[in-house]
Amino acid sequence: MAADPDTTERDVTHASGNSSGVTAPKRTARLPVWAQAMVAVAAIAGVLVALAVFGGASLPERNGPPVEEVAVERTVVLPGVIELTIRNTGPDPVQIAQVFVNDVYVDFAGGTDPINRLRTATVRLDYPWQDGQPYLISLLTSTGVVIEHEIPAAVATPAPGGVLGLMALLGTYVGIIPVALGMMVLPVLRRVGPAVVRVLLALTVGLLAFLAIDSSMEAIELGGSSGGAFGGPTLVVLGAGLAFLALTAVDRVLRARRDRAKADGAVGLRLAVMIAVGIGLHNLGEGLAIGSAYAVGELALGAFLVIGFALHNTTEGIAIVAPLAQQRPSLTQLAALGLLAGAPAILGAMLGAAVNNAELSALLLGIGVGAIAQVIIQIAPALRARSGQTLDPATIGGITAGVLIMYLTSLLITA
Repeated sequence: MAADPDTTERDVTHASGNSSGVTAPKRTARLPVWAQAMVAVAAIAGVLVALAVFGGASLPERNGPPVEEVAVERTVVLPGVIELTIRNTGPDPVQIAQVFVNDVYVDFAGGTDPINRLRTATVRLDYPWQDGQPYLISLLTSTGVVIEHEIPAAVATPAPGGVLGLMALLGTYVGIIPVALGMMVLPVLRRVGPAVVRVLLALTVGLLAFLAIDSSMEAIELGGSSGGAFGGPTLVVLGAGLAFLALTAVDRVLRARRDRAKADGAVGLRLAVMIAVGIGLHNLGEGLAIGSAYAVGELALGAFLVIGFALHNTTEGIAIVAPLAQQRPSLTQLAALGLLAGAPAILGAMLGAAVNNAELSALLLGIGVGAIAQVIIQIAPALRARSGQTLDPATIGGITAGVLIMYLTSLLITA
């Protein structure tokens, strides 16, 4: 018996729940977004691995001689001995065949086994060096390539155990004490008007701008002398970018908490914390430079070093308390801000004397640059006058004065 077409259509419409008479498509279960992302990442990784395995095997062998590149990362001078820590920065293994000091063949140990890419080896030279004399060390590889390393003036490398205490003391002299001295002007700042505080914030911008430029130049120089195994000057950009993004995230968290708390004075304290963090990261790089210079005998430990850094870093303490002029922070908060800005100089000096790695120093200096740039962005809105103008004559004068102060005090530093 044939079915009634009208009856069939009504049944379909009723079953589908669609009054228009059109059958709705069936819904299929979808994967969560995170699962789809994991599948996509796994597919990309699988294709890349396949390209590396099968694509690399299909390429022809490279013609020509091996490419040998070696960077000397550390020099240790001991009585009758010179030790070089070398890293293979080229694509091919390297073997040291002979070593010459000032064109004289010397006995050595280490480096004779193949050193693979990015691996290190310690080459120990038996040589009766004389204090203060320059030496040119030539490393001859098994293929005849010559790698040269110059010691401008041989000085005995101090033992790490006795250096750490000295570096901690020196970091206190040039980090914590000067910052604390600068923060002592807070009572004076409370008695001045908003216009003076705005000029002091402009002075802070000038100080930080000089620190950023100075750190950038030093970091790029260190990165260029590192051999480039891990990026060289690129490490500076990497460190600056990561620090800028990290501090931006921290600022967003602090700002959200400030909005929720609705507490008076939160804005100034937040800005003071950001300034202290930026200056602290700069002082970390500053301490690295001090420790590294002392480790290789190139640091003039004298009154000019301490006085120069004291004057140089006292202005940093003023920069920290400038946003707190209209508030009354507790002594605990002030002490925490001072330690946050000054204590990294101790850590940097100890790390620089113990490790003395140019690439690590370049990365940390780059981190300081990124932190300072983020702090300058935080201060910029506070420079705006009531008229809405940001760069009025007073603000420009404050920024210029900050740059000049840092430049003139930096001339007193002999390191």
